[in-house]
Amino acid sequence: MKQVKQIHGYTLRNGIDQTKILIEKLLELPNLHYAHMLLHHAPKPTVFLYNKLIQAYSSHHQHKCFSLYSQMCLHGFPPNAHTFNFLFSACTSLSLGQMLHAHFIKSGFQPDLFAATALLDMYAKLGNLKLARHMFDEIPMRRIPTWNAMIAGYARCGNMEGAMELFKLMPSRNVVSWTTMISGCSQNKQYEKALELFLRMEKERDIMPNEVTLASILPACANLGALEIGQRVEAYARKNGFLKNMYVSNAVLDMYAKCGKIDVAWRVFNKIGSLRNLWSWNSMIMGFAVHGQYRKALELYDQMLGEGTSPDDVTFVGLLLACTHGGMAEKGNHIFNSMTTDFHIVPKLEHYGCMVDLLGRAGQLREAYEVIQSMHIKPDSVIWGALLGACSFHGNVELAEIAAKQLFALEPWNAGNYVILSNIYASDGQWNEVAKLRKMMKGNQITKSAGHSFIEEGGQLHKFTVEDRSHPESNQIFALLDGVYEIIKLNRSAFECHLDLDLSN
Repeated sequence: MKQVKQIHGYTLRNGIDQTKILIEKLLELPNLHYAHMLLHHAPKPTVFLYNKLIQAYSSHHQHKCFSLYSQMCLHGFPPNAHTFNFLFSACTSLSLGQMLHAHFIKSGFQPDLFAATALLDMYAKLGNLKLARHMFDEIPMRRIPTWNAMIAGYARCGNMEGAMELFKLMPSRNVVSWTTMISGCSQNKQYEKALELFLRMEKERDIMPNEVTLASILPACANLGALEIGQRVEAYARKNGFLKNMYVSNAVLDMYAKCGKIDVAWRVFNKIGSLRNLWSWNSMIMGFAVHGQYRKALELYDQMLGEGTSPDDVTFVGLLLACTHGGMAEKGNHIFNSMTTDFHIVPKLEHYGCMVDLLGRAGQLREAYEVIQSMHIKPDSVIWGALLGACSFHGNVELAEIAAKQLFALEPWNAGNYVILSNIYASDGQWNEVAKLRKMMKGNQITKSAGHSFIEEGGQLHKFTVEDRSHPESNQIFALLDGVYEIIKLNRSAFECHLDLDLSN
């Protein structure tokens, strides 16, 4: 920076115009404010320099892009196609985007492939899939980036069916295409589909997963408990140097923590070392908390504060879960209150849910109900479910009825709530109420949904539903189960015969 200022001073003293060189140097540093000031006072500014600065601002200071664009037009510098491409990528408002689109057409530019893709991407990012799809359908010769932009738009809006439909129609795909689909499925909690796509991608020739791919598939492995695949992904990341990427290393840490490999997660956490960020701390605290190591979770929180990292709302979910698993109601209350008093974090539904669960497990049902009544936001089914579960454990019929009434209104289709309340009535000997609930369920056609489970074997994830025969190898599976059952019966018969002989002797 000192050298740039010296050059600037020299040019001013000697009447030399080196604006282009100076601005390019300043954008490399970067020092956008100084570059903007130089452009403003430049004796002969150019469209190229305006574009360079608009491009630089497009990532973080979008409003300044449009200020520069207005200044550019006001001073008689006609924008070119590059100007609009940078502006499209910076646009954060649909009305502004449509205005830019109109300016683009009025300026005499015909949307070439790059401009049309930029327009499509702009509309997709702003959530207007109708306009984005209109742009997509009007492009006669589409290339992979155009397909990727439209697929990303669908995924961003949660329309994975639309994304998959386009993905299947693509004449060819690159790593971005696959990663966009995997990321979209993972972010929309379609973890099984994300994993299926990743396994298909691995079989593709000339397609190698990149850092974004790994950071997208690891959360799916974590949520499905697909440890074997997660370990393979980590080995690939290590081999290719991707663990230097914080998103990847944090995703690896989170995967091991959620899959129950706390010791491995702790080793990854320590290897990240001084580079760890809040996500690293939160993943490790949460990992300790959900696996019952509540003291380590609280100790790690103290260490985090000692190293100067401030917590966020996710941190407090982990801490409250730690207190729940440790049965520390008083400590949990203190932590919950410190959110607002010490860190000015407004509690969310998750925090209230943790508090209701914590107090409910500790038998403080009335206090848990008071927490719900004090909430500044409407309680959801998770919160009322936590209270109902606590009432079931401690046999409180009065509060169970209050919680169940709310749950019946929030999720009338959920048979589990009826079953829990029915069990509470049965434990209290209120058989008339049990009969009423069963009649209500039958009248509303409420049935329990079939349970399912996942088994990871040979790098593949297999899903099984109760009495399910849709699996391609179901005949062999059931034949093996029948064989195991026969062995159990034979062993049981042999044991009973041996026992009868012993007793007769």
